[in-house]
Amino acid sequence: MQAVLHGFVLALGLILPLGVQNLFIFQQGVIQRRFVLALSASVTAALCDTILILAAVLGVSVVILAFAWVKTVLLIAGAAFLLYLGWNAWKAGSASGPSVQSSPESFRISKQIAFTVSISLLNPHAILDTVGVIGTSSLNYTGADKIGFTAAAIVVSWLWFIGIAGVGRITGKLDASGRFHAWLNRISALMIWGTAGYLIYSLFV
Repeated sequence: MQAVLHGFVLALGLILPLGVQNLFIFQQGVIQRRFVLALSASVTAALCDTILILAAVLGVSVVILAFAWVKTVLLIAGAAFLLYLGWNAWKAGSASGPSVQSSPESFRISKQIAFTVSISLLNPHAILDTVGVIGTSSLNYTGADKIGFTAAAIVVSWLWFIGIAGVGRITGKLDASGRFHAWLNRISALMIWGTAGYLIYSLFV
């Protein structure tokens, strides 16, 4: 029971801070006409987190990130994709409220999935956080306790990402004018560009 509680609290602490991933999923809840359409981003983020947590607990990610060229590729690919994502978000924020909400091109499911994967798996710092915190903490447990610790961390991710999409959906219904969504897009673009800039900076330090 202690291992389960530890995994739950630890994962919640890592996932709570506002970041690009959380903001993007919340945004999808706001703009999609139906909640089920926003679930593609939530499920993708939860699956990516599940992969990272399992890789951290099993020690796979430590082996992969031991190669410097892997980190470099992740940094370059992540920065490039985030710059593109930020541009899309900024353009959407500059459009009028109704047109943003009805634009299938900007937020179709395939793009949701691609963007979510990029901000979840192409950020080596997020991976290192998972390895350093969840992976290291899992070393304290073996057998059933380790399984409970891992399962609790994974459950937090699934509940959280589906939950924030739901909150976004409620917010979107209250925002009939679309002004909140326009500002949300601009804030999202700035955060995304900031993250991309940090990844580029990391290439030279």
